Amino acid sequence: MKTAVVILNWNGKHMLERFLPSVTAHTTGDAEVVIADNGSTDDSLAFLQAHYPNLRVIAMDQNYGFAEGYNRALAQIDAEYYVLLNDDVEVTPNWIAPVIAQMQQHPLTAICQPKLLMYDQRDTFEYAGGAGGFIDKYGYPFCRGRLFTTLEQDQGQYNDAREIFWASGAAMFVRADVWKELGGLDGEFFAHMEEIDFCWRAKNAGYRVEYCPQSVVYHVGGGTLPKSNPRKTYLNFRNNMALLYKNLPHRRLAWVMLCRVVLDYVAALKFLLEDKPKEFKAVAQAHRAFYRWLPTLRARRCRHAKPVSCTLDSLLLIHYYLLKKKHFTQYNNL
Repeated sequence: MKTAVVILNWNGKHMLERFLPSVTAHTTGDAEVVIADNGSTDDSLAFLQAHYPNLRVIAMDQNYGFAEGYNRALAQIDAEYYVLLNDDVEVTPNWIAPVIAQMQQHPLTAICQPKLLMYDQRDTFEYAGGAGGFIDKYGYPFCRGRLFTTLEQDQGQYNDAREIFWASGAAMFVRADVWKELGGLDGEFFAHMEEIDFCWRAKNAGYRVEYCPQSVVYHVGGGTLPKSNPRKTYLNFRNNMALLYKNLPHRRLAWVMLCRVVLDYVAALKFLLEDKPKEFKAVAQAHRAFYRWLPTLRARRCRHAKPVSCTLDSLLLIHYYLLKKKHFTQYNNL
């Protein structure tokens, strides 16, 4: 059995300097660390050659984004398990073994994530994945430990290994054979929500996605694009529409997509009222791009007889803002 820990780097020399030492120190045994460089123009490759000459580096000719960058890199790696790891993650001792052990207990567990905590506030769940991801009826993703902007402190409330809906791409373990079966990430997503789409496709194919609390990592987050950025807004809104269209059961598709269009333009109006015209424009551009993308997406619609639906069969916005349910533990049916 071989595990490949693959860090996708793009102009991240400062991140490699800061976080690669923990990864190389705590990735032992038959696990290998691989750097996949997405056409960096900084000194990343020179730094790796000077300080980590024994690490395998896959150098790509341009920035293919998170999704296609990983697709191209993992196609060149022979392993039984892949670990997609962000370059801004600090790992801890024995972070790999418990996840692999949990995945081996159930042959249908294809994807698993560790506990993600904040790098700067180590007792707090991290925005990108927390203790495992879920999604509501209208496509709003959330995590155990993080609902919208509310981040919970880790007090052991999510120390149970369990099935989740999606695993964070910041630290995602995947069976290599399932990765190949599903065709990897959707490269046209470029970045943002591609891991949710991948996990949803895996669940539609009959596989499980799980969370392993015995493995803990610390994530900085926002290393490539800051949280408030028109490009990020564009990708999030466009890709969210795409993942819904690709994966929703047919009986829900028309109504959910219609509602999501309305909700997105409410969000766009909010951006305008907050004097964020570029964010407003990004939402409009995202929808135009989605409609242009539809002919291609139609061919990728889930064809399974009983596709997996969402995990919260209502609108998270209502529970969070009107009913004041700020913590995952208040959602008893999940």
